[in-house]
Amino acid sequence: MSPRSLQRTSRTVSVSQPVSTPVTAASARTEASPPTAAELLDFVRRSAADKDLIASLPLDPEGRTWVRLEGPGGSEAWLIAWPPGTGTGWHDHAESFGAFATAAGELKEYSLAARLPASGWKTLELNEGVDRERQLGAGQSRSFGKHHVHEVLNESAAEHAVSVHAYYPPLPLIRRFSRSGAVLRLEQVERPEDWQ
Repeated sequence: MSPRSLQRTSRTVSVSQPVSTPVTAASARTEASPPTAAELLDFVRRSAADKDLIASLPLDPEGRTWVRLEGPGGSEAWLIAWPPGTGTGWHDHAESFGAFATAAGELKEYSLAARLPASGWKTLELNEGVDRERQLGAGQSRSFGKHHVHEVLNESAAEHAVSVHAYYPPLPLIRRFSRSGAVLRLEQVERPEDWQ
C-alpha cells in the first residue's frame, strides 16, 4: 500500500502526559479567551523540544500511534508517531486553525493554496498553481488557518517521525478527500468520536 493511500490505520495509546507550560504573559490570560495561532505555534514548538515527552510515545512499526495532550486555552493537541511510509491522506480541519511541529525525523506536507467551500459539494476541479509542498525536519514547524487542506507523510523508508499538533477550536470534524490529478473528491466525514 502506498503512503498516499494510507488512512487512519493507527491505534490509540493509553499514555497521557500533559506538557508543562511555563507561565508567560500569553499563558496568564483568562481561560475564557481562546488561544491565538501564535500561542498554538509556541505550544507545538515547546512540546516538540521536550525530549522526555517525545521519548514517552511508544513507536509501532506498522501504524501511527498518538497521545492526546493538554493544549493551551482549551485547544486540542496530539503527539503523533509516524512509522516509515505512513501518512494521513488528504484532509482538512473544518473551522479549526492550528499548528504542528516535527520533533524527530522528517515529514512532508502537500497542501492546497485554495479555500474550499465549507459544504455542498462532492467533487471539485482544482485550478493550476494551487499545490504547495514543504519538508518539515526536526525542529521545524508551521501554522495554518481554517479550512486548510493537506496531507502529511513520513516518506522515509527506515526512520520514524514524531510530531506535535494543536487545533482550536477542538476539531468538530475532519473531511477526508481522494485526489486524482486536479480532481478532489470528498470521501468521508469523521467526527470526534471516530478518533478519540
